Amino acid sequence: QVQLVESGGGSVQAGGSLRLSCLASGGTFSSLSMGWFRQAPGKEREFVAFSRKSGSTLIAESVKERFTISRDNTKSTLYLHLYSLNPEDTAVYYCAAAYYSTTPYSRAGAYEYWGQGTQVTVSS
Repeated sequence: QVQLVESGGGSVQAGGSLRLSCLASGGTFSSLSMGWFRQAPGKEREFVAFSRKSGSTLIAESVKERFTISRDNTKSTLYLHLYSLNPEDTAVYYCAAAYYSTTPYSRAGAYEYWGQGTQVTVSS
């Protein structure tokens, strides 16, 4: 059973930056494809980025100019770097993991393991 714990969220002003971390345990991190999703109040969960176990990555079009994803397999940690934040980025950010999926990793249904989320609040 894989456990995921996100950290690094907080309150920042518009234009600020954050680095979110997702620490995985209980599994083989290098064999996991990992994703970030976010959910704003009153909205559906939204894909942000993924990092396949192969090393390939994808960032959502809406944030690709401002967010980057990386992973450190030696630390079993996935990162999401958020730059030039704006109030529309306010959401709970979730980390997710899967060993294998036939569903595209841009969809929440691809993942079998989820963290509890970390809140990001951006004020104007």
